[in-house]
Amino acid sequence: MAAPLSFEEGQSTYRPPRFNGQYYGWWKTRMHDFIMAEDSELWDIICDGPHVPMKKLTEIGPLVPKGRRKYNDIDRKSVEKNYRAKKILMCGIGLDEYNRVSACTAKEIWESLQTAHEGTTQVK
Repeated sequence: MAAPLSFEEGQSTYRPPRFNGQYYGWWKTRMHDFIMAEDSELWDIICDGPHVPMKKLTEIGPLVPKGRRKYNDIDRKSVEKNYRAKKILMCGIGLDEYNRVSACTAKEIWESLQTAHEGTTQVK
């Protein structure tokens, strides 16, 4: 995919690509590659959703989400991954997009941007 004409953004290995409301397909590919280079587990979180640490209330009871104070180190690391993925996505979008997705998980942000700029599979 060729770069858009008169595109002013420079390339950085430290900052995620910035989406300016145009050329979504180009941005999407660059963001995917940026995230994969940072940590491929972040891409898994964007595709599959965040990990929610769970516990059993009783030996044979259902699983319920753990309270934050009950997290162990593994739980904290997995929860942090969603926030890292979300941070990268949020740093790559402008104010209009930010206002629409600021309360979403990383997966919801990616899906919302995709729906808004590519449409749904039914529309395609």
